[in-house]
Amino acid sequence: MTPDVVRFRQADLLSALHRRFGPVVRMGPYTYLLGPEANQFVFANSELFEVERAFQVLVPVDGPTSLIVSDGEDHKRRRRLVQPALVHRQIANYVPVMRANAEAALDAWRPGETVDVYQEFRRAIRRSTIHALFGEKLAQDADFFGAHLQLLINLVDRNPAVVTWLRRTKAPAWRNAMRARRAVDARVYQAIEEARRGAAEDDHVLASLVREKDGLSDLEVRDQVVTLIAAGYETTSGAMAWAVFNLLRHNGVWERAQEDDDYLANVVNETLRLYPPAVVSARVAAQPFEFAGKKIKQGTFLLYSPYVTHRLAEVWPDPLRFDPDRWERKPAPHEFLPFGGGPHRCIGAGLATTELTVMLKALLQRPKPELLPQRITPTSVAAMRPKRGLRIRAAG
Repeated sequence: MTPDVVRFRQADLLSALHRRFGPVVRMGPYTYLLGPEANQFVFANSELFEVERAFQVLVPVDGPTSLIVSDGEDHKRRRRLVQPALVHRQIANYVPVMRANAEAALDAWRPGETVDVYQEFRRAIRRSTIHALFGEKLAQDADFFGAHLQLLINLVDRNPAVVTWLRRTKAPAWRNAMRARRAVDARVYQAIEEARRGAAEDDHVLASLVREKDGLSDLEVRDQVVTLIAAGYETTSGAMAWAVFNLLRHNGVWERAQEDDDYLANVVNETLRLYPPAVVSARVAAQPFEFAGKKIKQGTFLLYSPYVTHRLAEVWPDPLRFDPDRWERKPAPHEFLPFGGGPHRCIGAGLATTELTVMLKALLQRPKPELLPQRITPTSVAAMRPKRGLRIRAAG
């Protein structure tokens, strides 16, 4: 039978370690800073941490100048230039594109058909993200980006030590991924040149990044474009699958969400609480410091965990119960952190939340599908998703 709430064994181990040892847990090459106080410490003391060294594993996909791997003044400058495209008033302009892509996916379903809703919405989210941020012309290549970026995502989803070995030995998985990256780069650099010549639409992020005075180099533009595409659909599509699971698995949730937009917003938040896209996030200690009575050496690889915090009973009563009504209380930023926090909070958080809400609303306007019995196993600590997808039967 399909469970009510899905557990992630690897992350649940961290929760057990937190209960036994407190907020600082040393395990193997990593030191974990766990719980809300640890989150608050990390977010409030960004000068103690490096993200560039912590996220080196993402460089094969996102590039060396991506916001995700940027520190200090470089991070501030790049974020300042990308931010205008992702403010609330600008995101509102993307809603028609999101809705249209959701409707197109839903229109293709046939009554009684078994559908992997994770993959279906993954394609829709990828296309709408590219279209909204970079224009219709680049969105026509959404399947191209999906196929090639998947090889890169598969690479960095492995253990960092394995990725290092694959790179050093030039293993087939590494060579295939680098071939895919070259193809992606060629298409993105072509789009950059078109934007520079004014050959593309003027009302999208790529054009503004290229034409910004004192702006970004072509490499920096490339890295931000690929990061926004890959991160934009990889994490959001996982969250979308969990949200559909919650709508269909829990009695009355679908029907209430159909009638009440505020309740739907609570469903999205409760989904992000139980199934945060990033199970853990990384930092490297830039200097020695002390936290919770424990000394941390410079260069220590650190991990904090939204998943652990979101399932703590002292923060969230009855934490494993899916309860959208609990959102009458607004949590603190260090208690609810599906997109991280502090200066490095995910720049696309508003875009992702809006996209989830718009696409779920489109689904809710259709006849209710059936959640099929299946074994649901979470995978990936970077973008938690159901390993074998999520199967539903389209309504007749």
